[in-house]
Amino acid sequence: MRLAYTMTEGRGELDPLLHRVALAAIAQGHRVAGIVQINSDRPGCARCDMDAVVLPDGPVIRISQSLGREARGCRLDAEGLETAVAAAEACLAQGVDLLIVNKFGKQEASGRGFRPVIAAALETGADVLVGVNPLNLNALQMFTGGTADALKADATVLLDWIAARQA
Repeated sequence: MRLAYTMTEGRGELDPLLHRVALAAIAQGHRVAGIVQINSDRPGCARCDMDAVVLPDGPVIRISQSLGREARGCRLDAEGLETAVAAAEACLAQGVDLLIVNKFGKQEASGRGFRPVIAAALETGADVLVGVNPLNLNALQMFTGGTADALKADATVLLDWIAARQA
């Protein structure tokens, strides 16, 4: 069991990167659970819709709420996230090699969201790959006791890390 995280510098780059990596890992025969995020532009709105794709093959769950055109607060739909957590947890129970979580975010930093699923995956011996942003990196490091590996936000690097499990 290993745990690693990755961060991107550009806004909106992490989600498609982890999505590509998840699809490649599945195509290579890895048993994968977790979620990746797909963002969709919404006409007439400055902010996108956020959907969680439960790995390996769905469903897709909306995890954002529309707060209106001028809203600036957090748009995360906590109920949607918890639905995605439960779906990923059900997949994890079937046995996996790898858990991918698109973001160790505010919910996880405060002990909710995917945090218990990450712990459960590690207990089963699965590897865990998470995305994180600088705001929540400290919380992730505290949660892991500083044992998580930092990986460059590069598909080849991430897939090599995943493949090393087979060595």
